[in-house]
Amino acid sequence: MILWCIFAVMTAAAVLAVLWPLGRRRQKVGGGSDVAVYKDQLEEIDRDRAAGLIGDAEAEAARLEVSRRLLAAAERPQPAESGVATQRGLLLRRIAAVAALFILPFGAPALYIALGSPNIAGEPAFARVEAPQGSESIASLISQVEAHLARDPNDATGWELIAPVYLKLGRFDDAVVARKNVLALGGETATRQADLGEAEVAAANGVVTAEAKATFERATALDPHEAKAGYFLGLAAEQDGKIEAAASIWRMLLAEAPPNAPWAGFVRTALARVGAPAAAPGPNANDVAAAAKMTDDQRNDMIRGMVTGLESRLHDNGGDVDGWLRLVRAYAVLGNRDKAKNAAADARRALADHPEEIKRIDDLVKGLGIES
Repeated sequence: MILWCIFAVMTAAAVLAVLWPLGRRRQKVGGGSDVAVYKDQLEEIDRDRAAGLIGDAEAEAARLEVSRRLLAAAERPQPAESGVATQRGLLLRRIAAVAALFILPFGAPALYIALGSPNIAGEPAFARVEAPQGSESIASLISQVEAHLARDPNDATGWELIAPVYLKLGRFDDAVVARKNVLALGGETATRQADLGEAEVAAANGVVTAEAKATFERATALDPHEAKAGYFLGLAAEQDGKIEAAASIWRMLLAEAPPNAPWAGFVRTALARVGAPAAAPGPNANDVAAAAKMTDDQRNDMIRGMVTGLESRLHDNGGDVDGWLRLVRAYAVLGNRDKAKNAAADARRALADHPEEIKRIDDLVKGLGIES
């Protein structure tokens, strides 16, 4: 109601601003304006003569010139169309007044109702300011995709697009539905099966259910090197209490991992969690056959020689984090805890500019139980 009162006052002010100049009386500017000017000049000449500002001869000459002009102006005929122009101007003023009185007050609301949005509910300014930026756009995009999928539920690309969004937003059941639709419409692949299993685990609060485990097993059947499926199968073994089986699965993942695999650190953390450090690359078949013919002392000497050579190489090139991990692990296996701790300390110094790699050293030390 207050808003409409404000609008009414503003409209009245606008109408008044238009009518005010239209209602003022216009000064008449007739054809006798020149006569009046010349009469004023004659009076001024008389005043100047009486004041002694001009002489009699000059005053008389001036009066004669002005009088001549006065007679000429008085005899000049007035324009015949002046009355017509006056009538036309009066008509235009009346039209403008009518427009101000009716079009402004009634036309503006009609235009707003036709083009505006009077039925949209208002929102407090505080709520608009406090609303997180981007939330409306994300919700809008999700709504658009969902509306599209409601119209075209057979669009596999749309389901594949929205499935990870559901997962990030915590809408796990919706993510499972979306992943199943992707499989049904887009075809089966190891990656899609693994993605479905991930959504099923999330929907079960992190538990690898029998259904999810079967999904991951299907993924590894399609591709034995599917890393996500392998990790969750290891997690299933851990949740079943089969720690050695879980560690074996995760070690195999690391052994097959491509260089700089983004998920490798995640798997190493899982191994450290179950107290099973990642296995170092082992000897080949020829090394095993040769070692089998050695005595215990010979094998120990060979191992110590290999460890010493590795340690020497690492002191020359300390940036090899995998080498440091093998060295620490080797000393721990040999039962030399002090040298294992010293090697870990040397590794931390050599890798001081790489906190992520230092964390790998710390996780190994913790897993081996050789912390200071």
